[in-house]
Amino acid sequence: MSSRSLFLAVLLREFKISLTQKTDIATIFFFFLIVASLFPFAVGPDTGSLRTVGPGVVWVAALLSSLLALHRMFEGDFIDGSLEQFLLSGEPLVLIVVSKIFAHWLFTTLPIVILSPFVGMQFGISSEASWIMALTLLIGTPVLSLIGSVGAALTLGVRSGAALTALLILPLYIPVLIFGVGGTVAALQGVETTGHFSILLAFLCLSLALCPLATSAALKIALE
Repeated sequence: MSSRSLFLAVLLREFKISLTQKTDIATIFFFFLIVASLFPFAVGPDTGSLRTVGPGVVWVAALLSSLLALHRMFEGDFIDGSLEQFLLSGEPLVLIVVSKIFAHWLFTTLPIVILSPFVGMQFGISSEASWIMALTLLIGTPVLSLIGSVGAALTLGVRSGAALTALLILPLYIPVLIFGVGGTVAALQGVETTGHFSILLAFLCLSLALCPLATSAALKIALE
């Protein structure tokens, strides 16, 4: 099977699985909405304060939402034996891992990215800055999924794996969070945002090069 056919086959399989887990996906979506919507009530109606905390709130809400389904990225396949079949099939495990990571981001995080500009407007963020924020999320959230896949693989089959995964990867999310929020803040202040986007793209390229390899190695160890 060609690399493209394998990628699309795994992606289609993950899509079919996601259709059976619509409640889980809806939970992630509404969790993001609820977390982002609670902060204006806590901060108060002052537009200046809301605009100051808005980018950080939206980014943290998106980050926490992505964590909700992270431990399920490989768990189902581990339990039903599909991971062993993938390994024994002779197909490149790295490509299968990339497909599953992309599917995780596509079905659980991309809807949040699309919604984020409209959520940002409730914090008094201008429409232009809101779309800048959405663009930082579009570049930054795949990095979160890539890094998260390593944590999910390392804790596969471990009791309380979801909590352990969060403890392992949250410190690694901090640089992405800083530059993701920084890009939106720079847009709000009328400052050049190119530097923030360049660093986010560098994070994405580095994660794409290293994380699938690390995740594949961790999965092989878990299956031994």
